[in-house]
Amino acid sequence: MTNEAAFVFAVIAVAAVLMASNRVRFDIVALLVVMALMLSGVLSIGESLAGFSSSVVALVAGLLVIGEMLARTGVARAVGDWILKKGGSNETRLLILIMVGAAVLGAVMSSTAVVAIFIPIVLRIAAETNLNSQRMLIPMSYAALISGMLTLIATTPNIVVHEELKGAGYTGFGFFSFAPVGVAVLAVAVVYILFIGRRMLSSETHIPAAEQRSRSIEDLWNDYRVDEEYCHLRIGSDSPLAGNTIADTLLESRYGVRILGILRHVPSGEDRIAAPSPATELHTNDVLLVTGKPDGFERLKSEQNLSLQAESLRDRQRWLWELGGATVLIHPESRLKGKSLSDAEFRSNYDVHAFGLRRDNQPVADFKDVILRSADSLFVVGPWSRIQLLKSQTHDFIVTELPSEHAEIVPSYRKMPVALTILVSMVLLTMFDVLPLVPAVMLASLAAIFTRCLTMEDAYRAIHWSSLVLVAGMLPLADALDKTGGTRLIVDALLNTTGDAGPYMMLTLIFFLTAGLGLVLSNTASAVLVAPIAIYTAAAIGVSPYPFAVAVLIAASAAYSTPVSTPVVTLVVDPGRYKFTDFVKVGLPLLLLTYLVTLVVAPLVFPFNPS
Repeated sequence: MTNEAAFVFAVIAVAAVLMASNRVRFDIVALLVVMALMLSGVLSIGESLAGFSSSVVALVAGLLVIGEMLARTGVARAVGDWILKKGGSNETRLLILIMVGAAVLGAVMSSTAVVAIFIPIVLRIAAETNLNSQRMLIPMSYAALISGMLTLIATTPNIVVHEELKGAGYTGFGFFSFAPVGVAVLAVAVVYILFIGRRMLSSETHIPAAEQRSRSIEDLWNDYRVDEEYCHLRIGSDSPLAGNTIADTLLESRYGVRILGILRHVPSGEDRIAAPSPATELHTNDVLLVTGKPDGFERLKSEQNLSLQAESLRDRQRWLWELGGATVLIHPESRLKGKSLSDAEFRSNYDVHAFGLRRDNQPVADFKDVILRSADSLFVVGPWSRIQLLKSQTHDFIVTELPSEHAEIVPSYRKMPVALTILVSMVLLTMFDVLPLVPAVMLASLAAIFTRCLTMEDAYRAIHWSSLVLVAGMLPLADALDKTGGTRLIVDALLNTTGDAGPYMMLTLIFFLTAGLGLVLSNTASAVLVAPIAIYTAAAIGVSPYPFAVAVLIAASAAYSTPVSTPVVTLVVDPGRYKFTDFVKVGLPLLLLTYLVTLVVAPLVFPFNPS
């Protein structure tokens, strides 16, 4: 072993210790690796910084933008709502749907983003079905990890292995090349969780339903003792309201009814919900969300020829995404002090409705003409965009509570069909080799911005810059190993260990080497290091590199055993109230099952000696 090779191994060891300690950020460790290789002379300045110009970095950035597009347009949320609708209160059925849903969604977007989206969905399901969320969160996070085994773009290690194959002169993976292995792992994981895994997660740390979610709009409604109800009314062709503005109708003074929103048919596209103003003109077939007293509804219906409109699940979701509520505190310097809501023209100035007032921690009845004081608390309802603006009214209000529904807002849900079209187009362009992966992803990212599924600011915020630095900083480490002969040393050690045991034993060593490094390094870093070793090893024993490459990417995603090996798992620790041992006892058997599936299926899909 040369001094330079020894130095590279020392750098890897120090990086592993720093990452395992969780005291130094992974991206900082990656930058330290770059500096060490550069200053030591092992790599030139250009070689040390080559990772920052790698296509892998561009791919990761583009895929993060695509994932954000799917989240902001409601694709991910729609999957969760479908699970809730189809799963009912049956834990077995819910577990299957949650795991399959998380895996499918994670195949085309960031696994971390999938978990972040699914956590409130699982908690909501647990609250509404009175099931224990602890028995669902770990399975969901494992399924999100397994999603990385389904498609080429699902996780960064896949792209790293793909690029390493191309760099070694082989053809890279196709979009679904290794999906059969991933599907087999997912099927085994679902069966394992249903029959064994969930039984290891007992109800000893049961989380009461009341603790699984923050307060809803309904809770706030009751807190302020709002005695109004709401309903949906459709304007018929013979209604006198059609063609009049809301101000002209005098609905509030005549019937005690307020219009919160209008669902309006748009001939050129999907029906849209509009936030009303006094100048808004009402049209035939408009559906009005109105609040008031039931007797007011009845008089309004009969006198204005309106019909009661049943609320579909889809409409309910759209109303939720458009209209919400909040509680606000009157600021000591507020211009509302000393005025009633009527005097202050509250509705016109802030574009939200006040539905309740609390003073000295008690609700106030008939508050509309009450003179407001400092520290009075109002319950307001209106478009989410307007409620968000209340946060900027710092001299008038202090927003004290946003309901649980706020977490479920999908800002660009009207663009969902566009987002799905972009996603499918990207996949098809890649599958049929119309475009290479990098330009296909970049084109999809630009399409998301040009179609306004995302703003440019949203796109930049979606990119996890620390992840890009981690990838870019660790890539030169593999080059350093190769240049100094370190890769050859590892390959020789593996060959000496196995002797003539054959490719199956070598695949086993490659799998557990990757999985073991993944316990102390990030899964990306472990893939960066082991992928070239796997390819060199295959060449040394005269077999195809593809089953070994598959073993690397499968093992890199199989980070089940500890809660610190990947953010995908770390995110569920707190909401699930888990202990470290929960992941060890559930994750280790699943890791062994994943290995057995890989050992059997990978050589069937990618033979060691293809004819």
